[in-house]
Amino acid sequence: MPHDDDLRLHHTQTGMTISPELFEKLYLTPKVPDSKSQRANPNALGFTGFVVSTFTFAVVNMGWGGANNLAGVAGIFFFVGPVLLILATIFAWYMNEFFAMMVQGLFSVFWLSFGLLQLPTLGLAAAYSPTGNAAEGAASKGYNATIGLYLIVWGFALLTFFVFCLKTNIVFSAIFGTVTIAAWVLAGAYFRVGAGDYVMALRLQKTGGAILFVTAALGWYMTIVIMSYEMRMPFNLPVGDLSHLWPSTDRPIGDVEKQA
Repeated sequence: MPHDDDLRLHHTQTGMTISPELFEKLYLTPKVPDSKSQRANPNALGFTGFVVSTFTFAVVNMGWGGANNLAGVAGIFFFVGPVLLILATIFAWYMNEFFAMMVQGLFSVFWLSFGLLQLPTLGLAAAYSPTGNAAEGAASKGYNATIGLYLIVWGFALLTFFVFCLKTNIVFSAIFGTVTIAAWVLAGAYFRVGAGDYVMALRLQKTGGAILFVTAALGWYMTIVIMSYEMRMPFNLPVGDLSHLWPSTDRPIGDVEKQA
């Protein structure tokens, strides 16, 4: 993080402590560029894990190439997304980047918990069948209602983060907006399976996958934005800065707490 002297040097008429252009590029890492003490930006690492997992989840749900089951790619939900996201979470915490830490920590535990549902060896669905049959349990109302409620809860968690994203930029806000909608659409798919309405369930599944594909595409774009800045590429990619729409908050947290 920049020192107070650096912040004063970069003060603008908008009340921001860094220039709008720099804030737009490093919306989760507001620090002075080209500083010798600058540490590597971990956010692109976390975004990569998120994007690979989300793209895979999206295309399988849409049934591309005849795909119809996530068990074959369960490893992605353990060793790609979560590993990269957990590392980025730790680095963001070390660099005192609160929002980046929260976002990447949230998605790391989501993929870990969701990955467990894709492991047939655990026999989770079989517990919902009187005979212990996994296929019968996977089609039961109890199992699908449980997973549906799980996704609804996650949708509300993602919606909360979406509200705070409105202080960053349009692309990042769109990522959380679309992933929130996708969580609820997929929850509906599970509820329809439990009700025996497989036609509607498949439609909702593909719709949720399509929305997540948009989410992943936006995430990949954000990854390119961060990496292009860090690698000093000779082009600028807009993300739609929203910070200027909010009152200035360049005050120490201690001063804010005293006024509360």
